[in-house]
Amino acid sequence: MTKAGFKKLLHVINRFRGRKIAVFGDMMLDRYVKGSVKRISPEAPVPVVRVTSESSVCGGSANVAVNLAALGASPVLIAVAGRDAAAEELRVLLERSGVGAGSLIRDENFLTIEKTRVIAEHQQVVRFDRETPGLMTHSSKKAALEALETALKSGCEAVILSDYGKGLLEPATIRAAIALSARRHVPVFVDPKVEHFQLYRGVSCITPNTLEAFGGMHLPPKDGQAAAARLGAAILQKLACATLLITQGEHGMTLFVRKGRDAATTHIPTRAREVFDVTGAGDTVISTLTLAWASGASPEEAAMAANFAAGVVVGKLGTASVSAPDLIESAKSWLKTV
Repeated sequence: MTKAGFKKLLHVINRFRGRKIAVFGDMMLDRYVKGSVKRISPEAPVPVVRVTSESSVCGGSANVAVNLAALGASPVLIAVAGRDAAAEELRVLLERSGVGAGSLIRDENFLTIEKTRVIAEHQQVVRFDRETPGLMTHSSKKAALEALETALKSGCEAVILSDYGKGLLEPATIRAAIALSARRHVPVFVDPKVEHFQLYRGVSCITPNTLEAFGGMHLPPKDGQAAAARLGAAILQKLACATLLITQGEHGMTLFVRKGRDAATTHIPTRAREVFDVTGAGDTVISTLTLAWASGASPEEAAMAANFAAGVVVGKLGTASVSAPDLIESAKSWLKTV
């Protein structure tokens, strides 16, 4: 990034405040049980974790909304929760983070999704999930689409589809959400699930990681930037989306922008740094990318901002978010290395 590019990024970040972004997708409660390991259990060859702390944070689409709020935006979260203690805990966490819960759909047949991670000595030992995605009712999905339409009419500038494959985003709701957004000329950004990958035709941007991108095209994974470039061009042609951002972990990100029948490719490397946890990094990428785009950034500038944000959250343990000052500091540190 050049000094001129940094000034443009500052201008974009200064436009984050108050922008309305709709987040439509699967939300969950992420629980963390942390402790230390001093011995192996005599009952089975597993570590005994002595618990020292427990905490809960927003996960899935709720984490996308929290990331948007941390950056200064005004997210409208549209998701389905149960009528249970986990849903109430999520509501409190969301409100503390500046995210309104007015568009949450409550479904008494549906259990709010919970993911519990046990972490010892900065390492995840095990994760256990509580979920019943098949119990989400048709009426809840219909109510969620109606809430999305209301959000679009109220002036949302972009829509994020946060697909964790937990029930809300299925073929019918995916098509309906894209159609509602297209009717009002609102750009759609997608964090995809592999099984739904090819349903996201014509969106503004899709942000798979490398494995999701190969899996979504039913291709075996291949290493190397040349393979990623061929894959990206094939995805753009297949999905007819405006842009594609493939996240590649320690190898950075590659942005593909459709130019007629061709694709312009920009690779954004990551700086070497210690990675503690990639949990929620995809949520941070899509929230930052979308907000920067809605604030006037070009696709290349938005992808660069997303890369800076991802570099912050992977240095934190657990699901995390990035503030606008964090993003600026990350960009500054990048500028010092080039």
